[in-house]
Formats: sequence, structure tokens, C-alpha cells
Amino acid sequence: MDRRSTLKLLATGALAGPVALTGCETAQKKEQDVTFNLDRNPDELAREKKLIAEGPFFTPEEMATITLLADIIIPKDEISGSASEAGVPAFIDFIVRDMPDHQLPMRGGLRWLELQCLSRYGKGFAKATPVQQLKIVDDIAYPNRAKPEMKPGVQFFNLMRNLTASGFYTSSIGVMDLNYMGNQANQWKGVPDEVLKQYQLSYTEKENQDCI
Repeated sequence: MDRRSTLKLLATGALAGPVALTGCETAQKKEQDVTFNLDRNPDELAREKKLIAEGPFFTPEEMATITLLADIIIPKDEISGSASEAGVPAFIDFIVRDMPDHQLPMRGGLRWLELQCLSRYGKGFAKATPVQQLKIVDDIAYPNRAKPEMKPGVQFFNLMRNLTASGFYTSSIGVMDLNYMGNQANQWKGVPDEVLKQYQLSYTEKENQDCI
């Protein structure tokens, strides 16, 4: 995203297929244990619990690919954790259940990506090497540079990138990454002296003690 000016190369062997798959299964299991602590509209609360109870939309294999893509888009760096560490894969799985219009574009895009990888390298995306994964991503991550035949992949990656950013920057890790401090109390020190002098005004001793 903005603070990551380029996609970082994946470390050799990082997030291999089985590891990513295990991580996704863990994320999905955690989702089933969600406790809603916020004051929510009863209808919203019932809907969200219903969606979670339905179980995951994506297959474990699809979640492995989503995890890899999310961490290519927002990798771990010296400031914060990666997209997967922020729970983005589980967030995306929930969003496509909450917003079914995303289901076909996401599943179709994952299938397109898998076929591209099989055609080029004879193996699926999760089993490809980090260099091979990044090569395909580079072909679809930059719409203005992508070849016309890459258009389906570009559309899919745009959606994947938007969902990843939404999930990451609404997580606790993402909020800390932005250094967002939230609403904080201010200490008002009164009107600056130069402004008071301009209008030939001044504070009384009582105003200084009680208000400033």
C-alpha cells in the first residue's frame, strides 16, 4: 500500500503451501469462536452470528492462495505484521459471505490464477516458488502496464487488493501501523499573547487560574 512503495520479494520458502494452509485453518477455527463485545443492533448481531455459523466459503486450498496473496500485498515489515497476521484471510472469507456479489469474482479470479500458474509452471499457485508467485502477481498488479490478456487477472487482483487493505487497516495491527491515536484530550493554553495584544485584550488573574 502507500507506505510500501513496491511489493517485497517473498523470502525463499516463506509461507509454503502446507504452512499457509495450516495458518488458514487456524484462522477459520478462531473465527468460529468470535465474541461480539460491541453494542450492536440486534439484527446485525444475529446476521453476523448466522454467517459465522455457516462456516467458511472458501476451500482450504483457496484460503492458502488468499493468504499468500494478502501477504504479498501487505508483507510484514519493521513497522507492523503482515496481512495474514492481522487476520485478513478470515476477514475476506467473512466479507464474501456478508456480500455475496464478491463470491463469483473472487472464486473465478482464484481459478484464473490457478490455471495461469499451472500453464506456466505446471503447479498451483500455493506450490509455486516465491519468485514464480511474484512474477504472476507483477503481471496483474499494475493495470496500466498489464497486457490485454491479463485483464481478468487484473480485475481479480484489484478486488483482492481492496479487500486486503480494508481488512488490514481495520484491524488492531493496521490501526497501529497508521499510528492512529484516536480522540485524545487537549490542554487549551488560551489565546496566544500576540493575538491578545493585537486586540488590546488580556486575561484576568482569575481567568488564568480557573480557565487556563
